[in-house]
Amino acid sequence: MKKFGVLVVLALLIVGVLGVQAQDVVELRIAWYDDGNEGTVLRDLLDRFEAENPDIKVIVDTVPYQTILDQLPLQVEAGEAPDMARVTAGERYRGFYLDLRPYVADPAYWDASFPAAVLQWLREPGEESDALYGFPNQFTVTGPFINRTLFEQAGVDVPSDSSDAVTWQEWTDAAAAVAEATGVNAIAIDRSGHRVAGPAFSSGATFFAEDGTVTIDTPGFRTFAQLLLDWHTNSLTPAEIWVGSGGTYAAGAPFFISGELAVYMSGSWQISNFATNIGDAFDWEAVPNPTGEGGSTGMPGGTAFVAFAQTEHPEEVARVMDYLASADVYREFSERTLFIPAHQNLGELNYQTELPAAQQSLQVFAAEALKLSDQAYRLQYEGQAFAINNPIRDRLTQAITGELTLDDAIARIQEDVDAALAAAAAS
Repeated sequence: MKKFGVLVVLALLIVGVLGVQAQDVVELRIAWYDDGNEGTVLRDLLDRFEAENPDIKVIVDTVPYQTILDQLPLQVEAGEAPDMARVTAGERYRGFYLDLRPYVADPAYWDASFPAAVLQWLREPGEESDALYGFPNQFTVTGPFINRTLFEQAGVDVPSDSSDAVTWQEWTDAAAAVAEATGVNAIAIDRSGHRVAGPAFSSGATFFAEDGTVTIDTPGFRTFAQLLLDWHTNSLTPAEIWVGSGGTYAAGAPFFISGELAVYMSGSWQISNFATNIGDAFDWEAVPNPTGEGGSTGMPGGTAFVAFAQTEHPEEVARVMDYLASADVYREFSERTLFIPAHQNLGELNYQTELPAAQQSLQVFAAEALKLSDQAYRLQYEGQAFAINNPIRDRLTQAITGELTLDDAIARIQEDVDAALAAAAAS
């Protein structure tokens, strides 16, 4: 009986200790979305972090990108923010971020490692603080991909093989010839104002004047808007992307992956997706952004990994952020996801792919990053992107469906932009 009693006491002690240890584990949540394999890579990295930090458990809630766009802002404003999130519209959460500077191990490392413009993007307009609200974990550049196999099957020359200055109209004509010969869709662009902006700027659009005013109705914007309408009028593009998307963001990637699309305007984040889901099933590659009155430019972009002030565990959040922002971890994340890094001090990367199409596309987008226009940078990082991009997306859709004329659509875009900017200024 004495032995039994001792065993009972020991068992109770063990249960008690385990209970205390379980209670001491801090659970953190990340709101995340995937373009390719980045969620798998993140989970692998976090598993290592948890092994080294057994007092922290990180749960990654992977949701569709549209949920990040539409639902996450509502959660944050309602006081139900996750501890951390991967976001593209960093300006939407200003005022809700956790300042990590008091908690991270070496704030100077963050200052030296990440572009000041991107760190400032997360801060309030005019905010002169050195607050660290997160870090950019991916730099992106918009630009076109082509299915070279379809061009070869159609006997149509790839325009960029013989010229460094191909216009959007020339790409459209070439893609239409491929479509006629092969029966596929000719050309497509994601349903996104951000995606439209690069071709518009290349066509000569200028949204921003020196005095700070924003004007949508310029000849360059009309040029590309009309071309987008023509793609639909002439049945060159899958109607499902802009017309059948239910009013939300929509990508043309499924059509490209299935081999049903000759030319696809999207961006560098698709490389991992295509490497995984196309591989070498056909010859695909990135090509330089077309040239027009505004030169040749895509749009910068990317994602920021941010922390929210509503967290109950700022110190533990900072440990996770410090780990993911560290040079070795950041380098591995970029190399395995085939992402262009926004870290300034990584040196040459050894991307984890032997697929020639992926290697070629990474080189093309790296070169495109050097060509981005001032208008493109202003739209992305001065805090006006949400107010401009969504009206462009929504009103051009109404023009495509015939609900508005192009003139009316452009007038409505301007009205929407003016109202959104005025509301932002008043808040």
